[in-house]
Amino acid sequence: MSDLGSPENSSVEEGLAVGGDSGAAGSSAPGGGLATEGVGWRGAAALLAVVFFASVGTNVGVLLAIPFLLLVGVRGMRGGAMFAAVVLAMLVTVSGVRDGVWFIDRAWALLLGGCFVALSLARPASKPSSRALLAVFGAGAVTAGLVTLRAGAWSALDWAINDRAQLAIVAIAQSVEAVELLRGGEALAPALVLSMYDLVEAQMQVFPAITGVASMAALCVVWWLYARLTRSPELGLGPLKDFRFNDQLVWLFVGGLLVLVTRAGEPIARVGANAVVFMGALCALRGAAVVVFMRGGVSLIGFFVTAVGLLLVPWLVLGGALVIGLGDIYLDVRGRMAELAA
Repeated sequence: MSDLGSPENSSVEEGLAVGGDSGAAGSSAPGGGLATEGVGWRGAAALLAVVFFASVGTNVGVLLAIPFLLLVGVRGMRGGAMFAAVVLAMLVTVSGVRDGVWFIDRAWALLLGGCFVALSLARPASKPSSRALLAVFGAGAVTAGLVTLRAGAWSALDWAINDRAQLAIVAIAQSVEAVELLRGGEALAPALVLSMYDLVEAQMQVFPAITGVASMAALCVVWWLYARLTRSPELGLGPLKDFRFNDQLVWLFVGGLLVLVTRAGEPIARVGANAVVFMGALCALRGAAVVVFMRGGVSLIGFFVTAVGLLLVPWLVLGGALVIGLGDIYLDVRGRMAELAA
């Protein structure tokens, strides 16, 4: 994993954005993202949606605000728009009831943002998504170490996250009631309502993996936002079609599957499930990159059709992308197509 994100290694993770913008803005630089402003707005929107839908155990605003403030503190503030964004981020950071979850949210965002900024200083030529992935691994390792050293810390954290999940369940119940009122008292399909509750409960079992996915997406959004506000020609998100990660990380996915198949005890089984979910999400994204590469990009209509598919049949869309992503790890579809084209 030491070569993850290195610009000279072919198996490193490339830039992250939802495609189609590269043709209008220029080609991707070998060592960084696309070097023009305004690139990747659809990718940023998709990543922001991931942050909102995956942030079950964390505060979305804090996950974006604190890394942004750290990035501004290191790289500097320019212009009135940046000043307004900094003020808003500070308000988000200090707002809320200061209970245990309040401190957990900010501690994680501080660890995550600190790792990302440090990697940005140490490896400025690497892709934003590389640094985001490494920052998630780094912050996760520090958190795991602290939780392991302190007795009862994991139980307290698990309780806090489950307490927030109960709030999500209450919100779902209120939303269902509101929709039924708008439908003139006609009840929603019981299967739909039950699936909403099941989804929240399933996310609680794998909230470390879900938080990791949301955190990686949030860091990429923060980087894109900073690039937009500073109008820097050297920052930005690269095209989705180039996204890849170190192929050796697939063994985390394989190991997690083996743990689940062998039906190990509760702590180990939960670790395996989180490994499968996190790496499965990355492999699905890699599969989407292969599809975009083969189609030559994605139109605005294709973007919305994919979004609708994710809402209606998410397991089918994500499962197909996962299979393609796993196949690309072993077959290197894009590399072989490039060789054939040459």
